Amino acid sequence: MNQQLIARPVADLSRLVRGPVHRPGDDEYDTQRASLNPSFDAHPWVIAEATSAADVRAAVAWARVHDLPVAVQSTGHGTHVPSDGGLLLKTTRMRTVLVDPDRRIAKVGAGAVWGDVLAAAAPFGLAPVSGSSPTVGVAGFTMGGGLGSLSRKHGFGADNLLRADVVTAAGDLVTATPDRNPGLFWAVRGGGGNFGVTTSLEIRLHPVAEVFAGQALFPISHAAALLTAYRDYAPVMPDELTCTIALFGGYVAVRATYLGDEGEARRALRPLWPGAPVRDTFAEVTYPQASVPGTAPRNFELFTSVSDELVDTVIGVASAANAVEVRYWGGAMARPAAGAGPVGHRDVPFSVTVDGPESAASSLWPHATGGSFLNFLHDPAAVETAYTAADYQRLREIKSACDPANVFQHNMNIRPA
Repeated sequence: MNQQLIARPVADLSRLVRGPVHRPGDDEYDTQRASLNPSFDAHPWVIAEATSAADVRAAVAWARVHDLPVAVQSTGHGTHVPSDGGLLLKTTRMRTVLVDPDRRIAKVGAGAVWGDVLAAAAPFGLAPVSGSSPTVGVAGFTMGGGLGSLSRKHGFGADNLLRADVVTAAGDLVTATPDRNPGLFWAVRGGGGNFGVTTSLEIRLHPVAEVFAGQALFPISHAAALLTAYRDYAPVMPDELTCTIALFGGYVAVRATYLGDEGEARRALRPLWPGAPVRDTFAEVTYPQASVPGTAPRNFELFTSVSDELVDTVIGVASAANAVEVRYWGGAMARPAAGAGPVGHRDVPFSVTVDGPESAASSLWPHATGGSFLNFLHDPAAVETAYTAADYQRLREIKSACDPANVFQHNMNIRPA
């Protein structure tokens, strides 16, 4: 669009919000439009850096006046749809974290990352259900479902969301709790950013002192036996144990976090210990210090069971990929409380993550359910696969009530019913 045509409405936006506003050609425009996905070269019409809920309200209302779609970005970890031709609303500056140790709650700004929350909660011996990286944004992780090393014990990140303050497509700031706007509260606990711009969240914290965490590498020759042992043992693992089996670089790895001391952890891991490891990084550490490697979810599939044939297939896939990781979910994730949000397929226990091309992962498809998990989804056309049919229909109905014009469409979009 001609820069002279852009200038006046952008000048109006600059007067409405306290945070910086950037248009094409400005010094900061290229920096602020970037995401962590190098394949995207997004060109939003304008970028606004919000500093408060008032900024968000003003920016959304301005976008409606100018008939622009709104994209929201904090860290860029979950950006899979470019914000071309719209308003890119950055919440990165809204990073306040306040911990109430008596209530075991953290009030978190929309731009906060998990490292912020871990640092604020640790002095009180508390921890959130957080992601594997401290640089992941709290809001996107939580509203997309949120799988963490505490999830088998305490549920998904979405299950630990107690309150969300949301700016709707109409520019209204509303509060979503079980008692206030309960439909919206249900939807944001797994439905992503489809229903408005979340400006702050209240999340539950849990008493966590030290954990036993790390990775043990074994020769790849143990892969079949270890995957079979994992398949058989995983359904009876204690909820305190989060464990995966990964194949990469000529090794098979046991990766785990145990909420307890080393003695308890070693006993829990014994069925998955085929002998002396080539390398063992397990150690008792504080929760923020725990570092367990993961596998980039370039391809992700869900499975109702792990057959012998699937074991052989996983080993074959590993030979053509950077890494393959098998996970048993279960635990508290599979025991949702009444009224829990629409987080994916809780009754499907296994997943396989492949860091490799689609051609490497395609042999898994005949065994998979076809379902997905929103946080790990890359294809905007496959959003429906992240939900049960009933949950997806209800999400569309709530979207229709909250955002009938689909203003918030530059995301893993759920279209209005």
